[in-house]
Amino acid sequence: MLSVLSALWPVFAILILGFAGRRAGFPGNGFWEPAEKLTYFVLFPVLLINKLGSADISGVSILDISIAVVALLLIGTGLCFVVRYWMGLSGAGFTSFYQGSVRFNTYVGLASVSTLYGSDAVAVSAVVIAFMIPLLNLLSIIVFSTQLARKQGVRGLLATLIKNPLILSCLLGIGLNVSGIGIPSAVASVTGLLGSMALPLGLLAVGAGLNLQALRAVQSAVWVSSFIKLLLFPFIMYGICFFMELSSFITGLLLVFAAVPTAPSAFILARQLGGDAEMMAAIITGQVLLSMLTLPIVLGVLI
Repeated sequence: MLSVLSALWPVFAILILGFAGRRAGFPGNGFWEPAEKLTYFVLFPVLLINKLGSADISGVSILDISIAVVALLLIGTGLCFVVRYWMGLSGAGFTSFYQGSVRFNTYVGLASVSTLYGSDAVAVSAVVIAFMIPLLNLLSIIVFSTQLARKQGVRGLLATLIKNPLILSCLLGIGLNVSGIGIPSAVASVTGLLGSMALPLGLLAVGAGLNLQALRAVQSAVWVSSFIKLLLFPFIMYGICFFMELSSFITGLLLVFAAVPTAPSAFILARQLGGDAEMMAAIITGQVLLSMLTLPIVLGVLI
């Protein structure tokens, strides 16, 4: 457990630096939103393209990874619907509860994988992301559609899904890899530098986005969704990997993504599609803070 904690502490340190910088007004309140957009639309896609396009993933069992991811998300979705009726959540509240229980923070996940397994593992993790992001968005669309019945908003979200820069970058990177084109050396030197900026800047932006005021009205949904996402999910994934007899390396990568907090982008969906945005902000903040305790403990036990 200590080895995992020592590997993960830089991730949490950067999160705290981002939060402290935003609270102190440094380098300025106008910095953080453009920095987040730059990371999401440019730096992170470049990182994925660079890693997927140049890595040797011939020995990676993409089918096994996809089965494990699909199994986890379907089990988690069923669990959320069962818990929803026990908790008596409204439709809007359930959409935020659901996103908080199943979505994952890409920046924290990749940064944790990089510190635990090295930069070469980022390429394999990109394969995991290539399956998780489209499926999670599709499941979220279904939940919003059934709970709120906002057809026009859902259609707009489908269009956004098709244009998602992370999905497009994963497809482009895999295409370059499979086709044998790869990343030309002249381009790789540039994409390597740009990609190296993605994780630290992304973590700073996540830390800056923490909203402690949202936690003042903590609801049971925050604690229950955090329990599902940060504790139950990694143990469910471990059981899936054990049943499928996956390698320790692939199991470790999948466990990291199962154990990280929910995605900050869930707040945008909650606000745009009529979910409980206040609850979503509390879940996001609460899970990031709780993950500083749960992530090293869970991974230390399971890996």
